[in-house]
Amino acid sequence: MTSEPRRDPVKDRLLTPENSALIVIDYQPVQVNSIASMDRQLLVNNIVGTAKAAIVYGLPIVHSTVNVKTGLNKPPIPQLRKVLADYPTYDRTTINSWEDAEFRKAVTDTGRKKLIMTALWTEACLTFPALDALAEGYEVYVVTDAVGGTSREAHEAALRRVEQAGGKMISVPQLFCELQRDWDRKDTVPAFMNLFIETGGTAGIQFANDRQE
Repeated sequence: MTSEPRRDPVKDRLLTPENSALIVIDYQPVQVNSIASMDRQLLVNNIVGTAKAAIVYGLPIVHSTVNVKTGLNKPPIPQLRKVLADYPTYDRTTINSWEDAEFRKAVTDTGRKKLIMTALWTEACLTFPALDALAEGYEVYVVTDAVGGTSREAHEAALRRVEQAGGKMISVPQLFCELQRDWDRKDTVPAFMNLFIETGGTAGIQFANDRQE
């Protein structure tokens, strides 16, 4: 059992730590509490796990909030704030973060063309920048089980709209596996397994136990 030589991680068609960036938009209390498309605690677990994965694999992270400086909204939820404490937030007033100059510059400065996008709500703060990024030649990967909308219908319609424009739908477990790719990359295996345990509950624990047997 011999792994092939590692493909060029910058040019790889799949997501790698060297060719992608994570975009996190508006995981603030009002937005989280308004989600009706999935279980809110699972949503929180998944976005926290997604952020931790980006840190484990060294991805650039662009974290944006809306209306904190105006006093109309609160900072991100504490679970996410703790994980992303070392990263700046780009606060804005625009619903579409792509229309905020500082946010756009932060995305451009990552130098990455594959954008792993997460946001609340799916139907607005995810869809609008995703469509604009696609139009400007970026590849957009939406982590479908780490984003949410005000209803299941609103969430699903938004995902379809992004997909019709060329966006790609991925899941949290798929993201973990795509970034890890090979069990022989041993430096990140312990953290990789912990990501499943922390986001997958009993299924994640069983996955980790199976790997240790």
